[in-house]
Amino acid sequence: MTLKPNPINSLYIAQEPVFPKRVDGSFRRLKWVVMIITLTIYYLGPWIPWDRGPKLPDQAILVDLVHRRFYFFWIEIWPHEFYFVAGLLIMAGLGLFLFTSALGRVWCGYACPQTVWTDLFILVERWVEGDRNARLRLFHAKWTLKKWRLRLIKWMIWIVISIGTGGAWVFYFMDASDLMRDLWAFNANPVMYGSISFLALTTFVFGGFMREQICIYMCPWPRIQAAMMDVETLTVAYRSWRGEPRGKKRLSEHGDCIDCKACVNVCPMGIDIREGQQLECITCALCIDACDDVMAKIGRDRGLIDYLALVDETYERSGRPPVAASRHILRLRTSLYGVLWSLIGIGMVYALFIRSDIDVTVRPVRNPSFIVQSDGTIRNIYEARLRNKAGEDRLFHLSIGGGEDFELKLEALGSDVAVKVPADSTYLQRFYLSVPRDHPAAKGSLTPLKLWVNDVFSGSRASSKTIFNGVKK
Repeated sequence: MTLKPNPINSLYIAQEPVFPKRVDGSFRRLKWVVMIITLTIYYLGPWIPWDRGPKLPDQAILVDLVHRRFYFFWIEIWPHEFYFVAGLLIMAGLGLFLFTSALGRVWCGYACPQTVWTDLFILVERWVEGDRNARLRLFHAKWTLKKWRLRLIKWMIWIVISIGTGGAWVFYFMDASDLMRDLWAFNANPVMYGSISFLALTTFVFGGFMREQICIYMCPWPRIQAAMMDVETLTVAYRSWRGEPRGKKRLSEHGDCIDCKACVNVCPMGIDIREGQQLECITCALCIDACDDVMAKIGRDRGLIDYLALVDETYERSGRPPVAASRHILRLRTSLYGVLWSLIGIGMVYALFIRSDIDVTVRPVRNPSFIVQSDGTIRNIYEARLRNKAGEDRLFHLSIGGGEDFELKLEALGSDVAVKVPADSTYLQRFYLSVPRDHPAAKGSLTPLKLWVNDVFSGSRASSKTIFNGVKK
């Protein structure tokens, strides 16, 4: 009996692994520099020391979830200052739009974590198994002792890198030295071991096996990039008007392309750039390095594959010289992105430098909204949340503005209107405001007030608006 092919399964073929060939050139060297810088920052970031004082963490970069703080060198972000994080996210989005509209998917080709770790894993693979042809032969060979040995060596190195990647990530959320000591002693929280294991597994699978499939099938950016690009966007492209028709022999009717497939062999996505712009292309420009090398060997001009805009084809086909890259980059669209990005950045820096070391918010206690005391005075109860962002304890003096004859008393402190707030902490202080029964605020419904907090040590001041509830008539 003959089995008929499954009509659904026949639509799909097995994924063929991509084994990019080693190439040298300016873009490949740039990718090495970016990879070294980004990996160095990632792995060493949690270990950079920064002295903030005896009561604060000495880790330069720390996301302290326990105390709800984010430390970045001399900058400390509190929970109520989340607008700084929102600003950074907006800047990251605008920056991505800016670079994509100017240079295509340059982020994907150079600085995306998936690209960086895939490059690192391919480097290990090439070191263990050899260059492209050797890896292809090994992939198609039967499972011999040599193949098992090479694969196990490669996988073990990948596992070490993956564990280091997961470990480096959790060090950003706790004191790195203490966490390292607890991890080695098996005294760390199980969540830490679970996080490291999960991140190590995803790094191992994504960087070692899925690679280009992450970019093609899981990442949404290839679909979004079309909205960010236009005919003026510089991206990696093939000068078909110069290279076609292809031919391996140097004949007058042939173009410059000798169909050597060097551009295809070095592509980490496994595509042929000569077929035009494709969703899979990450604009890494390795095909430019490979093609320029071939053109130099056969004595033809470089630039058969180059950073081009769609409008360049019209100019060059008509015999006019190529448009300068600066004219493509510095146009209205990219300028607007750049201006918006700069304005947000300037605004965040300004807000960062003008913020005070102290802060206060006031919340009236509304149950009850007011109390009539035995002598007839009207009392309101409030809770003041005092924030001391300095590295040492501070004495805060409280006073009322916007009204006269208000008596302020601190709970548990009586008539004393100064409270000591510990360093780098939030302190909740309840206080009372009272006025005589013949005072206008006692007879009115809502009287606007302002609580002022004065740092006795530095002289800094902060305020928060509130209201006084009187007896409604």
